[in-house]
Amino acid sequence: MNDKKQPGMLTFAKDLPNICSLLGLLSAVAGIYFAITGNFPLAIIGVLWAVLFDWYDGIIARKMKGRTKVQGEFGKQLDSMIDIVSFGILPAILLLSYGNYSVWFIPGAFVIIAVAAIRLSYFNVYGLIDSKTYKGLALDNNVLILAFVFLFESFFEHLSFSIIIYIILMILAAFNLSSVPTPKFGGKWIYVLVIYVLILTSVFGWIMYNKI
Repeated sequence: MNDKKQPGMLTFAKDLPNICSLLGLLSAVAGIYFAITGNFPLAIIGVLWAVLFDWYDGIIARKMKGRTKVQGEFGKQLDSMIDIVSFGILPAILLLSYGNYSVWFIPGAFVIIAVAAIRLSYFNVYGLIDSKTYKGLALDNNVLILAFVFLFESFFEHLSFSIIIYIILMILAAFNLSSVPTPKFGGKWIYVLVIYVLILTSVFGWIMYNKI
């Protein structure tokens, strides 16, 4: 009898913020594909757009009028599930692939995904410290930093750079689980993110073009 009171799952797919979230998931899946195939510039572009869609789904949700509490709760859960893929599984696979799937990179991949799961679960229970402050470093910052680091890939040998990104990702994972207060970027910061994503998309697109 309870089933009659529950809306169909796909009814939530028509919700505009959730469509935005799913576009972020599509970007992440594309990034995973390119990471597995060793096309790292396109993998980085995928994760950058995953971040952009992740920011915009919340902006759209806050500006929409008449959105029900159930739609909001579903959107939060969907966003959290997609974040595991975008900011946990994708960077873990990127690390594994860049490390040529060496067994030594498995612990790092595990740490990345485990930290993402722990942090998101903690956030779902406790939320922000206040309206503008996270406890620890937000997961999307990890991949934004990683994308910037990849700009310098050509200055290093492959093995050396794989160790560099391994170390950086482990340091970021420690900050993700720390109690250090970090700002929640919003408002006009979205314009900074858009510019950052567009510039790096152009740079990595150019890098990819020159590799062909």
